[in-house]
Amino acid sequence: MKDNIQPLPSEVAAVLGAPDRLAALDAAMPVFLGPDPDFDDIAALAAALFVVPIALVTVLGRKDQWFLARQGTPEIRAPSEDSFCARMLAACPGEPMAVADTHRDPRFAGLPSVTGEPRLRFYAGAPILLGGRAIGTVCVFDVEPHAGLAGDLLSRLQRLAGLAASLITLKDEARRRTLAAEALSREEKRHALALDAANVASWLWDISTGIVSGNETFYRMLGVRPAKPMSARKFFTSVHPADRKVTIDRLRSALATGKEYDGLFRAAKTGRWLLGRGRVHEWDAAGRPTVFLGINVDVTDGQLASERTRLLLRELNHRVKNTLAMLQSLARQTLRQTSDPVEFMEAFAGRLQSLSEAHGLLSDHEWGVIHLKMLLQKQIMPYAMDYENQIEIHKDEVELGPDQAVGLGLVLHELATNARKYGALSVRSGKVVITARVVNEDGQRVLNMTWHEVGGPPVDPVGRRGFGSVLIERSLDKILGSSVHVEYLPKGVTAVVRMPL
Repeated sequence: MKDNIQPLPSEVAAVLGAPDRLAALDAAMPVFLGPDPDFDDIAALAAALFVVPIALVTVLGRKDQWFLARQGTPEIRAPSEDSFCARMLAACPGEPMAVADTHRDPRFAGLPSVTGEPRLRFYAGAPILLGGRAIGTVCVFDVEPHAGLAGDLLSRLQRLAGLAASLITLKDEARRRTLAAEALSREEKRHALALDAANVASWLWDISTGIVSGNETFYRMLGVRPAKPMSARKFFTSVHPADRKVTIDRLRSALATGKEYDGLFRAAKTGRWLLGRGRVHEWDAAGRPTVFLGINVDVTDGQLASERTRLLLRELNHRVKNTLAMLQSLARQTLRQTSDPVEFMEAFAGRLQSLSEAHGLLSDHEWGVIHLKMLLQKQIMPYAMDYENQIEIHKDEVELGPDQAVGLGLVLHELATNARKYGALSVRSGKVVITARVVNEDGQRVLNMTWHEVGGPPVDPVGRRGFGSVLIERSLDKILGSSVHVEYLPKGVTAVVRMPL
């Protein structure tokens, strides 16, 4: 019961709630984790110094006084408002204090620990000061009064309080270092994970020892196993021989000038293209570089894409030249067959469209190979009234190169336009049967294709033979060993194509 306890003196309340004192306590000890064995010896020395049964090392909060170490009591805290130490700090700021007999001192006589168990009669305490702010005390108690204290006991108690302050400071610094190390470790792990996720290799060259070390990605890119630090010589030999001299020269230049290293090289073992960046990070007292930091980024896909683009441009340049030559020939031959501008444009535009369709297919496939089925559909479908029912195709799976696709495209265009104007595709009952088979002739694959029209109007061989026939038979001239033979049979046109693949 606290009915007889005096109200908390204002000066004591001011000490407990002092913002700067509480801030110093919170900075040094944000959380009380319980008694700390490291402070036990201080409590024991204080008890022995005064020959008393109870000694404490405390930190004084606004509401509670916590015990870092205690001797002679099982408690680990007490209310701050009932604290001897709060009253000591209010009465003697920054100085030690002793109360020989609590019953005779009105400041302490009414405290619960005096009027009730353990009925304390003697107290001595010294403040634990951090930056001039009292955050706690080293104090002793007895159930008997003490008279005539030796003159140096309080000063020695103050030295123990100073020792406690030093220990709190050291522990706080250790805690901060631990937190900083943990934060640094988390940051390093985050950076490592980010580099790994981005497939970026990081490496450090200790020039003084000649050792190069890096992250796991670094060793993986170079194909170095096991993944462990290596000599600079081994690092340089991991660069492809064709790129080694340029890479070494650029690194030497970066070492000599302090400027950034920037280079592109292939790894000798993996063949991967790596973009390297780095610079000197540390120098010795004489200005010589001692540590070089760098990163590598795998740019193989970009390099291969760039190479494919260069090859495609060269191929495209070649094709354009061939196409221009073909266009000139088509224009001259078409003009020879007609002087009517309308007829010329109709015939010439159709042949241009045929070339365009073939080029479009090849472009979609990066000027590689295209399937015969695609070419047949592109060249014939525009001229059939009902493609599904009028065009019957029996074929093997055939892939065509650029020259083959362009030449055969012109053949199919001329056959299809002729069939639409005069032959099987000019009536709905007509039909074109195409057979394409691949045979092996002396170790070479050869396409044998026939075009046979049925169900169309009767064929007049004399009226049908003209520039279109000549063009059909010459469209494959650029393909060595190829041939086209057209027969204008009364029941329908038949064309036989032979073309090495």
